[in-house]
Amino acid sequence: MTQFPALQRRTFLRGLGAALAVPFMESALPRSAWASAANAGKPPLRMAFLFIPNGAHMPDWTPATEGPGFILPRTLEPLAGVQQKIQVLSGLSHAQGFALGDGAGDHARSAATFLTGVHPVKTDGKGIQAGISVDQIAAQQLGKTTRFSSLELGIEEGRLAGGCDSGYSCAYSNNISWRSPTMPAGKEVNPRQLFDRMFGGGGEEDRSQSRAKRDLERKSILDLVQQDARGLRRQLAQSDARKLDQYLEGVREIEKRIDAPADELYVDDQLNRPRGVPNGYDKHSRLMGDLLAVALQADMTRVASWMFANEGSDRSYQLIDVAEGHHSLSHHQGDAEKQAKIAKINRFHMEQFAHFLGRLDAVREADGSTLLDNTMVVYGSGLGDGNRHNHDDLPIILAGGGAAGFVGGRHLKYDTGTPLMNLYLKMLHAADVKVDAVGDSTAPLANIDVA
Repeated sequence: MTQFPALQRRTFLRGLGAALAVPFMESALPRSAWASAANAGKPPLRMAFLFIPNGAHMPDWTPATEGPGFILPRTLEPLAGVQQKIQVLSGLSHAQGFALGDGAGDHARSAATFLTGVHPVKTDGKGIQAGISVDQIAAQQLGKTTRFSSLELGIEEGRLAGGCDSGYSCAYSNNISWRSPTMPAGKEVNPRQLFDRMFGGGGEEDRSQSRAKRDLERKSILDLVQQDARGLRRQLAQSDARKLDQYLEGVREIEKRIDAPADELYVDDQLNRPRGVPNGYDKHSRLMGDLLAVALQADMTRVASWMFANEGSDRSYQLIDVAEGHHSLSHHQGDAEKQAKIAKINRFHMEQFAHFLGRLDAVREADGSTLLDNTMVVYGSGLGDGNRHNHDDLPIILAGGGAAGFVGGRHLKYDTGTPLMNLYLKMLHAADVKVDAVGDSTAPLANIDVA
């Protein structure tokens, strides 16, 4: 049985090739378990970057007033439950997203610059080049103490070869995370594969054996680690034991959704084993968000990115009665009906974002704060109005970060041309990541931590 007080092994419950990370339990573990955090015994600070394609319908996005006490516009109404923990940031820009002599291709540049602040080289084949993304800069320093230095999630698969936008490689449109200027990080879109990656026991051989055994016996991951779980529970104070039980119940609930029957998950006509991708954007998105919340809660990673769709995505949203493609609608040319449908898609995406924030805010950490308080979450796009293809006045929300001193419940408006990268530089400094600049940043963004 695992000897939990040993720091190097305290994170996992193990059994039969499975490894289940658990949150920090103060009553059983030494305070040095969080030694990499700013203060010993305090939860670590995490960060996540969430990307939406095709810009937004800004009249339904932008609050009418600045400062605290603003009324949520229609698109942002799903955030009512966490309004005091969000900041709407207007006026931020990506100057490197504009053509700068390269002609068309604003969608590709939107995604490529979102986390890099670097103008991508226009090519649809060899020689792709952007910049190291801010999440990977953070991962290089924050990822040394976690199982995964970073996690990259998505809803739509995307190829890296070929052209996707006016002479720009698909690598630009389908990725926001870049490990190096020439190497996109890719993303995981299948919740079953993400689950197996998160809870596999170690090497590829161990994980494949674990999956095969579970498929044969239909065992839950929690069944495999129950002996270790019982041993840990005996060492916990009552309050921590309840937290452990709530966490394990959450993992089992996610697992059941992944292993759900055919009416929940996509299967082919022969009713083969479900592929792990739910049949419905809302179910798929919420499952991916719940897995990410667990990964952050259990300190599997402190850095993540998540694309709600590839840039330029033309998927339709039949479940909210929008039959036309998203990208096609974004070229509305002032048509009121098309604008209303864009706003409907924006609000639907916002509902998925609100669900994710709600999950984070429901998790109590060892010091009484919530997981959302200890996570800085950026949500937005590298385009403003999809019809104009502008890269200024971007739709950007900063959520959480209370532990970093960020002050929620406000709408802040910045001077035109203020780099979005200034926000990321501020976040990196809050997480004690040593860096002087990122992309085209000019200074840490002002006011987000000033009441």
